[in-house]
Amino acid sequence: MTRRTTWIALLGCLLIPIIWTAIPVFLIMPFKSQTPAMLAGSYFLRSWAPWVTTIGLALAAGLVYRLWQLEAGRWQLTAALIALIPLTGATWFAHQNHFEWMFAPLSDPAYVRGGSADFVNAGDMVLGVVVNGDAAAWPVNQLSYHHVVNTEVGGVPIPATY
Repeated sequence: MTRRTTWIALLGCLLIPIIWTAIPVFLIMPFKSQTPAMLAGSYFLRSWAPWVTTIGLALAAGLVYRLWQLEAGRWQLTAALIALIPLTGATWFAHQNHFEWMFAPLSDPAYVRGGSADFVNAGDMVLGVVVNGDAAAWPVNQLSYHHVVNTEVGGVPIPATY
């Protein structure tokens, strides 16, 4: 394998895992329209991202070693090693549940009486529940950011979600 083909292979080993990991982040965003196909594609990419990035990092490290064996110049080896940094970051990121970062559950909600809720308009949709005679409701436009509200209604702990 020549230096040129090694560099091309290294570029592929860098770009494919990084793009693979980044696509679900851009497809699943709060307040953005999502289709079932986008969600299915994101789930597929997300579920395979730890494997793709780990294999990509191992292959890229092997290709950097190959460049060293081919006696690449100092600046080329430095560039190749520096290129491993974003790939290492993508590999770490792929092993995290970054959707929990985007959709942080609301664990300590504040409540107001319905008539005092000036942040809810007459036509806004709400998710409501009645437990043991106690009622609570959450505006859907606020739930769309958090997706989960951990709370207690009528003395019963509930996760309100949609």
